[in-house]
Amino acid sequence: MPDSPLRRAALEMEAYVGADGWDQAPRLFALVPTADLVSQQPGLAEELGDDAGELTLIEQDGVPADRPLEDLLTEIAWPDSVLGCAAVLERIMLPPEAEAGLPDDPDEMMMAAAAHPDRQEVRLVAAVTRDGGAHSAVRARTPDDAELLEGPDLVPGLVEQLRQTLA
Repeated sequence: MPDSPLRRAALEMEAYVGADGWDQAPRLFALVPTADLVSQQPGLAEELGDDAGELTLIEQDGVPADRPLEDLLTEIAWPDSVLGCAAVLERIMLPPEAEAGLPDDPDEMMMAAAAHPDRQEVRLVAAVTRDGGAHSAVRARTPDDAELLEGPDLVPGLVEQLRQTLA
């Protein structure tokens, strides 16, 4: 996988959120150039340390846990000082053959998916920048040492929703 500041930020975010375990509310982050942040607040240079990447993640407080993040994203617009944004959320995934038999009602669909024997709980990470860059990652809840899958287009719907917040 080619390395980039955006990829490193997405992987840092997955590790940061993953350290808090599972069953978390969605989390939203602004991505700002570290150099800009340090020039505006020189005291942060020492706090960030020598290992600071090109992008700094700034977690957004107050993301409502009782609303789907996808709905909230339709109401967000970032200031020009924000180079990009990212989100981390947990979802249930089903194999394609299981999706065909799900009910149409959204509440019934969620209950059926949660009870399905082939369900897989996953953590989704998506990060985008104003210049069109994207990186995503997916980690399954089980087994405990599940491999982190990553690439630019693993969660295309979430990537597109995040891009719309930067438009």
